[in-house]
Amino acid sequence: MDRRSFITKAGFAGAGAVAASTLAAPAIAQGNQTWRMVTTWPKNFPGLGVGAQRLADRITASSGGRLTIQLYAAGELVPPLQALDAVIEGSAEMSHGAAYYWQNKSTGLSFFTGVPYGMTSRELTAWVRHLGGQEIWDEIYDQFGVQGFLSGDTGTQAGGWFRNELTGVSDVQGLRFRTPGLGGQVWEKLGASVTNMAAGEIFQALQSGTLDAAEFVGPYNDLALGFYQIAKNYYFPSFIEPGLATELVVDKAKFQELPADLQEIVKGCCAAEYDNVAADFAANDPRALQTLVNDHGVQVRQFPDEILEAGANAAKEIMQGLLDSSDALTKKTAESFVSALNIVRQKTEGTDSLFIQAREKYFQL
Repeated sequence: MDRRSFITKAGFAGAGAVAASTLAAPAIAQGNQTWRMVTTWPKNFPGLGVGAQRLADRITASSGGRLTIQLYAAGELVPPLQALDAVIEGSAEMSHGAAYYWQNKSTGLSFFTGVPYGMTSRELTAWVRHLGGQEIWDEIYDQFGVQGFLSGDTGTQAGGWFRNELTGVSDVQGLRFRTPGLGGQVWEKLGASVTNMAAGEIFQALQSGTLDAAEFVGPYNDLALGFYQIAKNYYFPSFIEPGLATELVVDKAKFQELPADLQEIVKGCCAAEYDNVAADFAANDPRALQTLVNDHGVQVRQFPDEILEAGANAAKEIMQGLLDSSDALTKKTAESFVSALNIVRQKTEGTDSLFIQAREKYFQL
């Protein structure tokens, strides 16, 4: 896919050029409402942006048009990393992004996207849906008058794109690396200089030399973003994002004013799209990786054990700091996460991983 087919100048120019009529209050006629969803993703972006559009369309169709969702891609109404603020401030009713983008508001939000050496996608879903995670998430977002729901799932991500091969931790020293969340803190402890930026800004930063390395999601997205044109060393797997979740955030007061059936439609559509995005990535990541390798000469590599071990030690140190946090809500979130991880990993490591090892070793068609 040509990266320019979905990243346009308008997509990242910010909100300045948006007509005043776009910011008008949502229409309410004959009981029908139109809500605005702003996203952190480029328009038509594989997996994530398309998933956000599917979610908007699913809610609109499931409600019979009683709740119509109008989607604005990154930069069309607000800059991508201001999507949550748009909901908090009332210029949009919904945002679609990743909770760890907002860790400056509350560190606890990072737990609902991806934690270094933390939960896989299925484990995270179990925590949020059945082991108390949603209730804590609600408590965090109550501070800002919003509510979040899981809306998409990338699965275990790729580790990132590097200009040069990594032989050990010494190669990370001073590396200018794009990666967000708690994972960014891990790489900082390993010696990298870390920054976060939206999807559509990464290619130019790599091209100009502002960045030496970058990670975003995985082959499906990264092929479209064109990173292979700058860096050829593609590392797997990500040890900082083992199961990334996206979120739909809603204005809580407006959400609670909806009829009960519309509230359930929003929740149900989020759950359905969370699973659908996971299937989308599972189907298309392998095919995109084949294209990267066969057509673009990308070298697929695994991180050296020295980096994996150093990353694990850094992740433990960060987690312990969160468990000891003076902020009661951050501490509560970390304790719930660790407690749930110690439950769900028993099945993942004691059943699922053993099956995968056996299938890989004995069953080839």
